[in-house]
Amino acid sequence: MINTTDRIFADIIQKPADFVFDERVASVFPDMVKRSIPGYPAIIDMIETLTSRYAQPGTNLYDLGCSLGAASFAMLNGLKQDNCKIIAIDSSLAMIEQCKRIPIKNSAPAAIEFYCDDVNNIDYHNASVIILNFTLQFIEPKLRDNLLIKLASAIKPGGILILSEKVKFDDKEVNDLLIDVYHAFKKANGYSDLEISQKRTALENVLKPETIETHLNRLLSAGFKTAEVWFQCFNFTSMIAIK
Repeated sequence: MINTTDRIFADIIQKPADFVFDERVASVFPDMVKRSIPGYPAIIDMIETLTSRYAQPGTNLYDLGCSLGAASFAMLNGLKQDNCKIIAIDSSLAMIEQCKRIPIKNSAPAAIEFYCDDVNNIDYHNASVIILNFTLQFIEPKLRDNLLIKLASAIKPGGILILSEKVKFDDKEVNDLLIDVYHAFKKANGYSDLEISQKRTALENVLKPETIETHLNRLLSAGFKTAEVWFQCFNFTSMIAIK
C-alpha cells in the first residue's frame, strides 16, 4: 500500500535541498496541504461558491499552479454556466500526471484540460474566473507584476481572480507571532520540530512571501477595479480581485 502521509522531512537531512513539487510531494500532497495550510478546505469550498457566482457562459476558467486539481474540481462543482472550459496548469509533471488520472463524470458541465507548463508562458484569453491558489509565492518577484497584468487583461468585465498566499508583515512583532502560532498549528497537526525546521529551510529560497498591501496594490495596478482580503488565518490569506 502506498503511504500517503507526509513524512518527507521526518528524518534528519544533512543539507535540505530546495523544495520541489516532485513525485514524493505529489504522492502526499493532500495530506501535506491539509496539515500545513490553515483554512485550506474553506478556501477550496469558497472557490466553488465564487465560481457559481462569477463564471460567465462561453468563457475560460483557469487554475494556475493547479497541483492535484483541488481548485479545478471545485470550479467544476460550482459551474452553472454553459460552454465553459476549465484550464489547469502546473509546472510539475508529477502533479499533472496524477491529475489526468482523476476520473471526471460524463455529466460534468465542462471539460478540464490539464497542461504541464510555466504559467508565465501561457496566452490567457476570454476568462471569467482565474485561480492562483498559493502559486504566486513560488514565482520570482520580478515576474509577478507582468503575470498579474496579463491575467487582468484576459478577464472579462465582471470576472474574478482569487489569489491565495502565505504572507509576511512589516511589523516584526506581529510577523514573528504569526509564524510562531503557525508552527504551533503544524505541531498540533502532527509535525515534529525537526519536520517544521527542515521544511522551512527547504522553502526559504523558493517561497518568497510579500505583504498583503503589496498584493492588493499589485492587483489594483494590474487593472482590477477592486481587490480585498476575504479570508485570513495566521499568515495565510486569500484575496479576491474583480475586473
